[in-house]
Amino acid sequence: MEQAKLKNIIEAVLLTADQPMEMRKLEALFEADEEQPPSKDNILQALQELQADYEGRGIELKEVASGYRMQVEPSNAPWVSRMWEEKPPRYSRALLETLVLIAYRQPITRGEIEEIRGVSVSSHIVKTLTEREWVRVLGHKDVPGRPSMYGTTRDFLDYFNLKSLDELPSLADITDLDKLHPELALEQEVPAAEAGEGLERSEASEASEASEASEASEASEASEASEASEASEASEASETSEASEVSETSETSENIVENDDNEAENSLTTESDDGADELADRNEEEPVIN
Repeated sequence: MEQAKLKNIIEAVLLTADQPMEMRKLEALFEADEEQPPSKDNILQALQELQADYEGRGIELKEVASGYRMQVEPSNAPWVSRMWEEKPPRYSRALLETLVLIAYRQPITRGEIEEIRGVSVSSHIVKTLTEREWVRVLGHKDVPGRPSMYGTTRDFLDYFNLKSLDELPSLADITDLDKLHPELALEQEVPAAEAGEGLERSEASEASEASEASEASEASEASEASEASEASEASEASETSEASEVSETSETSENIVENDDNEAENSLTTESDDGADELADRNEEEPVIN
């Protein structure tokens, strides 16, 4: 395959891919070709030529941890972002400080981060970094309690346009967190002491929410217990009503039987009286024989 054709194919693939393309994936694109597929060196040469072609333009070909991708040149990002109404997330200074410590000191435990920063690390910060898939648990430290050790992920490198951790700027070059990355806008500028107070307020807010949730749970359980009690009382009332109806029915049946017996006795008494009267009449009519 001609190098110019190969270059065009790779450019089209990278423009339409929704994620970085590894060299292995690029090589797999040509495995089904009848003619001899391009070698890894040919593909790498095409990528380098594309990088040179896009230099100084609005988009660029960038190699990150997950592979190669076409992206907006960073200096043009503010204008491109105006196409979407959704604003980028804003992160607190405490979160960025925690992320920097994990990136430069990994693997690192939560306790070690708290020791360096001098304040406790909110569970919300760790949860946010984990949900963004910037941080993951690498293992557990072999000390009492076996605390989790945190490190960065490949998504972290991709987001910050890094091929590896070796491309991180030195700590001496980081003089201000605001300049760490333009997309990580801080919520507000606060001194370290105020940041600690803000963290305490955040933890107090979490404790308040947990208390409210507990109260709501107890209220729900009390409501369920009340409903169960009412249902039980209703069931007992229903059973009492049914038993009363059965009792009344039984008494009515017994009364009917007693009435039938009384009527039968009255009938027998009447018949007996009638027979006695007839016998008396006969005795009067028959003559006495001496």
